[in-house]
Amino acid sequence: MQEIYTEKAPKPIGPYSQAIKYENFIFISGQIAIDPVSNEFVNGDVATQTKVIMENIKAILEESGLNMNHVIKTTIYLKNLEDFPIVNQVYGEYFKEHKPARATVEVSRLPKDALVEIEVIAGL
Repeated sequence: MQEIYTEKAPKPIGPYSQAIKYENFIFISGQIAIDPVSNEFVNGDVATQTKVIMENIKAILEESGLNMNHVIKTTIYLKNLEDFPIVNQVYGEYFKEHKPARATVEVSRLPKDALVEIEVIAGL
């Protein structure tokens, strides 16, 4: 097992890693919209938050030597399932031809009162 860390993604806000490499897999911790430069939460609308999250995921993958085409599965946690079409539109900008498996669930609350959180499993 190997911990993955990049300055181009937010520092963990608790006792966890940005990602863990295990054999041929990368497990990226759930990401909320935290700006990697300021390490502050981006309190924008759900589209803005989703874009920040996807860029952070992309940076972690790149640190691992991978890209979005290596993503096997994502899990999206939404504070309000009515935001799904907006999140889906932004998310789709990152997965054009390659479409990973995905689950989307509505939750009552997320860290920092985020509107969306996304976790990723990628493979070599």
